[in-house]
Amino acid sequence: MRLEDFYSLFTREGQWALESAMAFLPREKDFLADFAMLAKRFPREVARAALTTAILRGEAERKFPQAEKMYFTRQALEQATPYEVAKQRAKRFRESGDFSRIFDLGCSVGGDSITLAKAAPVVGIDQEELRVAMAAKNAEALRVPAQFLQAELNNLPFDLAKVGGDSAIFFDPARRIDHKRAYSVADYQPPLAIIEGWLAHIPAVGVKVSPGVNLDELAGYDCEVEFISLDGDLKEAALWFGPLKTAGRRATLLVEGEAPVTLTAETQPDLPLSEPRAFLYEPDAAILRAGLVQAVGGMLDGAMLDPEIAYLTADAYTATPYTRAWPVQKWMTFSLKRLRELLRERNVGSVTIKKRGSPLVPDELAAQLKLEGDEHQNLFLTHMQGEHIVVLVGEER
Repeated sequence: MRLEDFYSLFTREGQWALESAMAFLPREKDFLADFAMLAKRFPREVARAALTTAILRGEAERKFPQAEKMYFTRQALEQATPYEVAKQRAKRFRESGDFSRIFDLGCSVGGDSITLAKAAPVVGIDQEELRVAMAAKNAEALRVPAQFLQAELNNLPFDLAKVGGDSAIFFDPARRIDHKRAYSVADYQPPLAIIEGWLAHIPAVGVKVSPGVNLDELAGYDCEVEFISLDGDLKEAALWFGPLKTAGRRATLLVEGEAPVTLTAETQPDLPLSEPRAFLYEPDAAILRAGLVQAVGGMLDGAMLDPEIAYLTADAYTATPYTRAWPVQKWMTFSLKRLRELLRERNVGSVTIKKRGSPLVPDELAAQLKLEGDEHQNLFLTHMQGEHIVVLVGEER
């Protein structure tokens, strides 16, 4: 979308076109048919901008509770932080100090700025003019007090030394360059190292990074590393500096409609190794990335199947928000023939297969089993101290 086409949406004709497009409840796959109808009533570029906005608003409902009032580009929406994650992050700023303002550097269309404004007045900066314009309109539509500027982040339009140490920074660097994912923090745009100059003047800095960030690259930074999951899916990681830092490593688990759950551990127990016991536990993805599996295992009075595999096992069931749990029915060294025979004895006709550390492909294995029974069976494929095993489990607790 061009900037002039975006601004055309705020004319009387543009608002009418947008209302008409929204009424279609449009989807991307129907774009051509819907566009043909709109283009009969409105100028083509106005119709295109209106329909694109209506489609993206529909897709944004899974991330933003007020998506029907907001404006997006497709790339900005794909990269945007889900509202529940952004809200949790804003809480960190709100509880860590009485900041005079928060600079949202790399603000895109303002998704984070909207939540950060609940902690302090926000100044959002982005290098793309269209995104800055959308951010301003989003803040206006949601009645959020924030201002937005277009500038390069490596050449900020003000002197941080004169801003004051009672401010804070949230930095969201670009992690896709020319449509290719940047895996190293040195390849972010701008690179992570830019914060070293900022920290000299504003010690309260939070940074959004990839959940797959190489932890070795962060060894030289005095920061907390937080991994965040939403409804069990690992969404992102954040680095916290200065007064925003509260631990060394943290896992935060968010479930929509429930209170956040968080875990830190300065020390962790050495867990024993064991064959599968009465229950098999799978830690949340944020627990895995934060390296807190053993801390959770200690809560369960549990053991590990293998020092390289993050499954836990225990003699009793313990309800915990940090894991999912299944009762173990049987386990054995993997053999396709023996597994097929066992499942046929149990009249199993369908399987759900999870794996970790196994070379087998679940869909291929399911086809090779050639099952015809009426029952369903859950299977875990993994290895135990170098031995490939399969674990038959009941329904998740």
